[in-house]
Amino acid sequence: MTTNQITPGERADLLDTLHKHRALFLHTVDGLTDEQAASRPTVSELCLGGLVKHVTAVERNWADFVVNGPAEQPDIDWANVDWSNPPARVLEYQDGFRMVDGETLDGLVAAYQETAAATDELVRSVDLDASQPLPEAPWFEPGGRWSARRVFVHIVAETAQHAGHADILRETIDGQKSMG
Repeated sequence: MTTNQITPGERADLLDTLHKHRALFLHTVDGLTDEQAASRPTVSELCLGGLVKHVTAVERNWADFVVNGPAEQPDIDWANVDWSNPPARVLEYQDGFRMVDGETLDGLVAAYQETAAATDELVRSVDLDASQPLPEAPWFEPGGRWSARRVFVHIVAETAQHAGHADILRETIDGQKSMG
């Protein structure tokens, strides 16, 4: 995920950091079969294909936030979910963290790369100081706003964090490490 376009200063730093962490993240799925990517080799529910899917959705949603502002939040009362019979919205949310029938690792990686390319173009073109109000959610400060710059830093942090999760899963599958 490199670019031949010359981007000055802060934008170049953001893009370089995004590219570095995306490459580390994608290295964790390189050479895996669909079955390996869908496997859950630890006690966690996470699988590598599901992480690719999740990171794609997170990046796409935050990029959309930069352009269009906050999306409507799902009406799910997480504290009172009946996990023995979760509602369809909860099951749909959970499917964002796993590979479901018909999905392939190649397809998930291609979707991630498309999303990354669109985000890169946004980093190159958007006013980094432009801000949007954060959605109402318990994890955001009431009345808070994030600039495009802050969103891109958050995407870097999300990607790096999930690259670490992915590295643990991959090492558990076949011993491959991203570093070291």
